[in-house]
Amino acid sequence: MRKTEFRGYFGEFVATLLLLLKGYRILKHRYKLSGGEIDIIAKRGNKISFVEVKTRKNEEKCQIAITPQQLLRIRNVSQFFLKKHPKYLNCDLSYDVILVADWCLPKHIENVSI
Repeated sequence: MRKTEFRGYFGEFVATLLLLLKGYRILKHRYKLSGGEIDIIAKRGNKISFVEVKTRKNEEKCQIAITPQQLLRIRNVSQFFLKKHPKYLNCDLSYDVILVADWCLPKHIENVSI
């Protein structure tokens, strides 16, 4: 496994732990379609969160790695998820980002505007 691939898996692991500690239930990891991927889909109460995880050496590089095109792809993939799981259609939706940087606590940014 390459170092960057390991870093990505580690970041998703840390993000998953953070969400669990915050009371979320993980519905899906790495939900993939031909149009893109959502790293984590989680539920807490009546809210479904579609979470993008960015893992880099520092928080600034994490933030730079988030592009509007990427967030739009996540939104598009989330619509397919909701079509396949209609029981979640009445839930509040949130598009979140979790930044995982070396030697820093992970940062959960909720309701990123797309």
